[in-house]
Amino acid sequence: MPQDVRAGGIKPTPQDARTAQELLDFIEECPSMFHTASTIGKRLTAAGFTYLPEAQPWSIEQGGAYYTTRNSSSVIAFKVGTSLEDYHFQITASHGDSPTFKIKSNAELTGPGESRRLNVEVYGGAVDYTWFDRPLGIAGRVMVKNGNRVESRLYESAEPLALIPSMPPHIQRDINQQFSPNRQVDLCPLFSAGALGKSTFDAIIADELGISESDIVARDLFLVNRQQPCIWGAAGEFASSPKFDDLACAYTALEAFLAAENDRSISVFACFDNEEVGSNTKQGAMSTLLADTLSRLNAALGRSCEDLRCAIAKSMLVSCDNAHAVNPNHPERFDEGNRVFLNRGIVVKEASNQKYCTDAFSRAAFCAICDNAEIPYQAFANRSDSPGGSTLGNLSNTQVSMHGVDVGLPQLAMHSSFETIGVRDVTLATRALQAFYAADLRIDGADSIELG
Repeated sequence: MPQDVRAGGIKPTPQDARTAQELLDFIEECPSMFHTASTIGKRLTAAGFTYLPEAQPWSIEQGGAYYTTRNSSSVIAFKVGTSLEDYHFQITASHGDSPTFKIKSNAELTGPGESRRLNVEVYGGAVDYTWFDRPLGIAGRVMVKNGNRVESRLYESAEPLALIPSMPPHIQRDINQQFSPNRQVDLCPLFSAGALGKSTFDAIIADELGISESDIVARDLFLVNRQQPCIWGAAGEFASSPKFDDLACAYTALEAFLAAENDRSISVFACFDNEEVGSNTKQGAMSTLLADTLSRLNAALGRSCEDLRCAIAKSMLVSCDNAHAVNPNHPERFDEGNRVFLNRGIVVKEASNQKYCTDAFSRAAFCAICDNAEIPYQAFANRSDSPGGSTLGNLSNTQVSMHGVDVGLPQLAMHSSFETIGVRDVTLATRALQAFYAADLRIDGADSIELG
């Protein structure tokens, strides 16, 4: 059990620290959404899952485990129970993208003194100032000619290649009073001080991929904060890393999905791309990916369209995307009665504007699951004068409508290039999501739910 510390809180256990370190290791394997999908696919394959390409017919059996991908950046996996007389789906959905900067097709900008800069545009709601003065790598996918074929290659720079330099107060006297960087001017990463000539960006990528520069046809490449993730604090309470939003949820949901057993349902794990830019893409939560997967799965099991509609009506989605923990320097920015804190468990998020899919029914179901398993949880709502953000739960429900609840790990500095969570929350979130997958849910419309 966790040990009490002199301040009266709960100290993370050695196992909590190991679990958090495994999350950090996972994040380092996932410098882009394409790497995330690949890493998850490798984990699933190692666990015995069968890959089902979207462009080929599917053969599925009860008791089997399968996964599919779209755009090499979104993944859906599922485990088919063996007792499916009255079947339904129990689904978690997270996302594999994070705010960053995308490198434009014409990547290089000239500068004074023969310096070279990268031409970038923002992806998602980045906190711009957190990208200054950091070692930046580059990662994503590169489309490469190979004879008569064009193939996708994962790319991650072996070393940091760029940095966005800030202005010193000696030159910009009001730097600490007014700092509103222009993304076209101030956020161009320095790539060379003059040692590299023109049109060398693709040459560097080609060299690392072991191909000719002329073989590069197109690329989706992004900046990556190469600052080393770490566990820190005198009591080992904190973990900091890029991309906790939302790789912390992707990881804990995947761990829970792989560990849980439930023969009376079809367990589904989804990790979508493009949440940070609205989800309205062919591989986002608003796409047909989940609907297509469930429909093809249902048909491969020999079930009818009517069976599918009945199953979806009895199903539940847990939308997993992190929550705002109270910033100790600004507690006034958070709702007084619905604040959440690090290391106190998974957060159930609710908003009357329906930016979150939680309602009384889904909250009751998820909280009852946690109560039965003696797993702590917290409640979050925005201040009434602050609308807050949105996530993928309700967007996914526009394609496949079912009961849904929004949850996430509490974190500090969301959308920063370097975010912070509580070490214990990785364990607590995994336990909560595993309990959800293992629960024998019996949903009757919106009137009642049995927890077997």
